[in-house]
Amino acid sequence: MEALEIRSRASNVAPPFPRSTMCEEDQALLSLARVLERYGYRFTCITPDTHARVVGRRAEAPRSLRDVFGWSLPFEERDLPIEIMQLLRASDSLSREDGRLKSLVRFATFDKTLLLHSAWPTTSNDSVFFGPDTYRFASLLEQALVKWPGPAPRIVVDVGCGTGAGGILVGRLLNAHRIKVLFIDINEQALRYARINALHAGLEDFSCVRSDVLSGVEDPIDLIIANPPYLLDPQERAYRHGGGSLGTGLSVRIIEESMRRLAPGGQLILYTASPIVNGVDTLEQQLAAVTNAASHRPFSYEYREIDPDVFGSELEHAAYAGVERIAVVGLVLRIA
Repeated sequence: MEALEIRSRASNVAPPFPRSTMCEEDQALLSLARVLERYGYRFTCITPDTHARVVGRRAEAPRSLRDVFGWSLPFEERDLPIEIMQLLRASDSLSREDGRLKSLVRFATFDKTLLLHSAWPTTSNDSVFFGPDTYRFASLLEQALVKWPGPAPRIVVDVGCGTGAGGILVGRLLNAHRIKVLFIDINEQALRYARINALHAGLEDFSCVRSDVLSGVEDPIDLIIANPPYLLDPQERAYRHGGGSLGTGLSVRIIEESMRRLAPGGQLILYTASPIVNGVDTLEQQLAAVTNAASHRPFSYEYREIDPDVFGSELEHAAYAGVERIAVVGLVLRIA
């Protein structure tokens, strides 16, 4: 069977788009992304714990673009070029902290483009998070797409899209195949940022839809991708809280709904995590139960551990008292 053609990634060139359909604030954020690229801005996002350590040792000094839009440090107006200050004001993305200014948005380098996301620390319920998981998710997507059999998917759904990184990557890799990407999330701020990011990345055919998992999406679906929250968050922030059994609830629901909704030949590519209890992978156990219940549809899947130990500090919470580690895992499930 002919292998799926994956294009090599080139520099970001965005096509024309109807700016009139965007509010002034969003137009300003899109322009800000383009101006930052013109200034050569680059930033790789790290874990919140590492971020806090780095910020804690930074000396007070004039701020660079990376300090403001990567490290989320407070700054003075004179620290930034006038055009960037104008765009921050036009996008209503400035706050004051102890008499200094702070950007409410950050930008991260991803797939040779920049992605807009929330400033650090991400404390509000509608925060749009970007971090190391996003980079690992991208690697899983690339590896899975290289193995895709037969014709390219036509309808791709990015569940819990957040910044839209997953859908943008798939759209850019398969841009020769005229695919349509649906970005779905329950967080309106995530849908807003995903739209801006998709436009900046040059994605040609996409929609942003508010949907609780797949409830707002019509069949057929050829490819479902997801990088859902997988922790038990005491504050139940949408970008972090996975619910259910030790944070796996949302991941299990995505698997269940995907098995019902995928078209024949369709796939689910899921990047998530599993609590390991007494050496047992709890999500893998639940996966076996879900797939047995859906045995009326012929399927196959590959499941593997990607990183054996993440978010170790979470084990200090009472809810994780019996958990020995949290492992990042990848699932590629195919409907025959």
